[in-house]
Amino acid sequence: MGPRKIRQKLNHAKYPPSSLVQLLSPDDWENFIEDCCRVYMGDGEKYKFVQRIGGAGDAGRDIEARYTLELSDGMWDLFQAKHYTSAIGESTLYPELAKVIHHISIKTYPSPNFYYVCAPKNTTPKLHDLIAKPDILKIKFQQSWTEGKYGIDPEKFPLTKEALDILRKFDFSKIKEYPIKDLIDLHSKNHLAHEILFGVESTRGDNPAIPELPTSKELIYINQLLKVYSEHGGSDLTLDHALKSVEYGEHLSGCRGEFYSAEGLKRLSRDVFPGEFERFLTAVLDGIKRVSASPVHKTGMDRLELVLERASNLQITNNPLSRRLLPADLPGACHQLVNEEKLKWVK
Repeated sequence: MGPRKIRQKLNHAKYPPSSLVQLLSPDDWENFIEDCCRVYMGDGEKYKFVQRIGGAGDAGRDIEARYTLELSDGMWDLFQAKHYTSAIGESTLYPELAKVIHHISIKTYPSPNFYYVCAPKNTTPKLHDLIAKPDILKIKFQQSWTEGKYGIDPEKFPLTKEALDILRKFDFSKIKEYPIKDLIDLHSKNHLAHEILFGVESTRGDNPAIPELPTSKELIYINQLLKVYSEHGGSDLTLDHALKSVEYGEHLSGCRGEFYSAEGLKRLSRDVFPGEFERFLTAVLDGIKRVSASPVHKTGMDRLELVLERASNLQITNNPLSRRLLPADLPGACHQLVNEEKLKWVK
């Protein structure tokens, strides 16, 4: 089950994610923790493999986050995701910890490096204090397991010699509480997942300033525009003449404004939604291809104007950038496509 999208327009000052997270189902909570872990995936990041395993047969692993592709001793973190209406205490942690140590002892999986306790209401003050004193926590946990207290079922998870050996070797300082505020902050770095779950949209910011003169990165689409103007005017037109031209100067300025508007969208994609700008350009190209290729165009100016008009009317909704579109972005995408030599005004 994927994360539920909260569709209402919410006042996030009054209903912040720290409140909304309390409404998640247990499955959604595990997905939330998995999305948090995925922030640390990628080149140079901590995790190479992240997977939610929670459910029947998970052997005490809700989320498994590996430092390497292989599951190796001490080279992965175990995230325990517990979604309750109140803070979790020893009666929640101890049975889960007994299950984990049992499965390590029977070699279901190797020992993790860190064991993270994740709960929307955090832990009780008592458990919080015990986690801060790992030696005492270890003694109390072993005693509880031996005596079958705090919800531990010794018949289901017996404290065998092998389990006791693992328990004694287990570094209880690696058991950590992950506060809900830190989890939400981490989740907010997974921009798309955060927006889908909480409806918190990343702001676009201002478009890049338009340089007075075209730069080298504008070379290709500017040259295509000069060909359009030269064909339309019946004589070759240089960039300097076009910029000063009464007939074409404002048109060129408008096209450059559209190009830089799309540059602002590209920057948002780079910073927040990697890869989505490229998919956006592909969608625009698909939407204008027939109009661009039509044999009815007599001049490059005809093709340019009709294609830009067609682009301006496209409805692109299957992209996270869609809700951030400005009016100039769609025609600007056409200039971007020309700049990438995927579109021409003068054949």
